[in-house]
Amino acid sequence: MKLDGIHHVTCITGDAPQNVDFYTRVLGLRLVKKSVNQDDPTVYHLFYADEAGDPGSDITFFEYPNAMRGRAGAGMIHLIRWRLASEDALSFWAERLASAGVEAARETHTLRFEDPEGLMQELAIVEAADDPLTAEHPDIPAELALQGFDGVRAYAREPEASSGFLEETLGFVPQAGVNEWEARGDRRGAIYAYDAPPEERGIPGAGTVHHVAWSSPMDDHEAWRQRIAEAGAHPTPIIDRFWFKSIYFREPSGVLFEVATLGPGFTADEPLETLGEHLTLPPDYEHLRAHLEQVLTPLPDPRAARTRS
Repeated sequence: MKLDGIHHVTCITGDAPQNVDFYTRVLGLRLVKKSVNQDDPTVYHLFYADEAGDPGSDITFFEYPNAMRGRAGAGMIHLIRWRLASEDALSFWAERLASAGVEAARETHTLRFEDPEGLMQELAIVEAADDPLTAEHPDIPAELALQGFDGVRAYAREPEASSGFLEETLGFVPQAGVNEWEARGDRRGAIYAYDAPPEERGIPGAGTVHHVAWSSPMDDHEAWRQRIAEAGAHPTPIIDRFWFKSIYFREPSGVLFEVATLGPGFTADEPLETLGEHLTLPPDYEHLRAHLEQVLTPLPDPRAARTRS
């Protein structure tokens, strides 16, 4: 069995309207699902991705209104890396971020910046055979758009404690970089890497990553849970999230992992043409709609970033 790279990365925001504006207008992603945290349905779960909502491009956010800003530390992901196709794309994003008032540090093949709440991200020129996962935006030519995830980097005090689990249980393949692995399946691949943590302990909060999810073919999902359990990682039961099924566990360095299925997908309950335009609830939560529509934060129209004024 192989994991098909990253399925999604889930983060925390304290300001959903600002979050929608930044990820749709500035980064040019599509809001493909406006739903709720199924473990705490009084708060949003927002999903941004490519045009079809494909796994591998999906950054998601739980909104805890007015949450204090967090800080990445040991056992937490501190950097999300996106793929770009060319030097022209990197130059385009340097100019676009600057025009939006976003400070960015440019290196030869990368551009590093923070979102409005301090979530660190990097755009990188990456040569990959994987299909580019791009969203449509009137101001961003397709060839210059973000193309999905390249990987994530976490903080770990003793990365060697995780290497055996990553390689033997999850099938990650060591790379040339120090403490760096690739999870690659039949469709896609993504990098997972460790850096030395800062002295300060991590603080979950706005602008931090909650967990990273890895993609599993539907037929392999139960077998992944068994393998993870046999390795002593104490996975949860399989949880049906309606748009995919999930298993959660912590890898030895403390980072929260999920294994999520490649399907059914976000069009299971919405047409592709109108993904993300309305509050969508899994069937088991539909009875809460009237209450949730009263307590959830009003959001800007996600279609605004997809049309020219």
